[in-house]
Amino acid sequence: MRRAVVCLVALVLVGTPTACAAPSAPPAPAPPAVSAPPEAGALGTTQYPSPAVVPSSGGPAARRSTGWEITVYYTAVERFHDGPAERVIGCPRLECRRGDADLGTYPTSFVRAVHDEGTGRTAGGRYLNWSSDVGYWLDTAPRDTAGRALTPFESAAADPGVLARGTRFAIVDCGRTRIAGPVCAKLSAARWTVTDEFTPGLGGSRHLDVYLGEETGPGFTDSDWYTTLDGATIAISR
Repeated sequence: MRRAVVCLVALVLVGTPTACAAPSAPPAPAPPAVSAPPEAGALGTTQYPSPAVVPSSGGPAARRSTGWEITVYYTAVERFHDGPAERVIGCPRLECRRGDADLGTYPTSFVRAVHDEGTGRTAGGRYLNWSSDVGYWLDTAPRDTAGRALTPFESAAADPGVLARGTRFAIVDCGRTRIAGPVCAKLSAARWTVTDEFTPGLGGSRHLDVYLGEETGPGFTDSDWYTTLDGATIAISR
C-alpha cells in the first residue's frame, strides 16, 4: 500500500488505463513484492450518526465518504501457532449458544487469535469460531455473526448504525498510512459487502473491518498485510 506511479493509481481507482508521458528520468524501483493471502468476530448494536458523504464523479449510485479507519481480520491457522495447550469449551456445532462441550485443546496463541479475529482453522481441518453472543463453536467454515461463510476480499464488518448489512463499498484511497503498494492495490481492487458486525465496543462511527482469508505464516501479524488504514476514503454503492 505505499507508493505507486500515477498510471497504476489511475488503473486501480478508475478501472481504465491512462496514457502517461514517458518519464524523463529512469523510473523509481518498484516496491518489494508482497504475497497476497490465499483467497483471511464481530457484533454490536450501538447506533451512530450516519457518516457524511459527498457524491462521487460516478453519480448518485456511488457516494464517497472520507475519514475512515479500516482494519483487517483473518482466519488463524493452528499449524502456525505454538505455546502451551489450552482446552476450549463451547458448542460442537453452530446451532447452540454458550455450550459446555469439550472442543479440544489448542496452542494458546491460536486460541487467542481465534478470540481476537473470530475464526481459526484447526489442524484437523475444522474451524474453531468465536463470537460474543455464542462463545466458541466448531464448524465447517469461518462464519460471520449471521452464520454465513466469510469470503476473502469480499466480507466486511461495520457497526449496524454506521453501515447496514448488505451495504457495498470500495476503498478508493488508502489514506495517510504508509503501506505497501501491492497491499493498497489489492484492497482497492476488491468490492466489499458488509455482512459482519463488530463485537460491542470495538466499532465506531468511521470504522470498518475487511476480511483477508487465512493467515499465510507464523509472522502474519508482522507482515504488510496486517495493517490499519487511517483516513481512508470509500465509495458506497448501496
